[in-house]
Amino acid sequence: MKKMMMLCLVTVMLLCSSCGKKEKPIEPELSQMKSICELATMDCYYHNVAKYSEKDAQGILWWKKDKKFWIEYDGVVTIGVNASLVNITVKEDKVTITIPSAEVLGCKVDEKTLTENSFVVEKGSADVNAVDQTEAFKLAQKNIKESALKDTVLLKNAQQRAQKLLEDYVHNIGEAVGKEYQIQWKYIDAKQS
Repeated sequence: MKKMMMLCLVTVMLLCSSCGKKEKPIEPELSQMKSICELATMDCYYHNVAKYSEKDAQGILWWKKDKKFWIEYDGVVTIGVNASLVNITVKEDKVTITIPSAEVLGCKVDEKTLTENSFVVEKGSADVNAVDQTEAFKLAQKNIKESALKDTVLLKNAQQRAQKLLEDYVHNIGEAVGKEYQIQWKYIDAKQS
């Protein structure tokens, strides 16, 4: 679907540019490349369980209860390259593309998976309140993001996906104008930028 959108975008761009005056030769544009990077993002689905435990949460003296419960839900992590860090320089037939490493761009909960059955309180647990559930949920979100950040294969795939789409874009522009562009990649670490 995203590749089809990219091809339509390139086709429209070529058609529009051929309709008017040709004051400037057609070549790869930074704004188009940033749009392609945004299309290249990947949504990864995670199933997660947020556990919460608090010792001696309720009671008096030696008669106390622990608080234990868990929340089960699905989350979506968006992974891709930060399009604002992508850059391009074109000199004759040489195109240099600066691209950051892939990163976690967003993390959210699939709210449809949160039902009454998602919240399970352990038998004999102290009473659970909304503040406890919120804390457990925040911790689970942090864990999902950390799991995605540790998945180096997934991050590498996201970067390669963006590179492939950018490469196809540059080659399609080259074919349209009868030029064979040579692409050189410069890699930057998104965290240092």
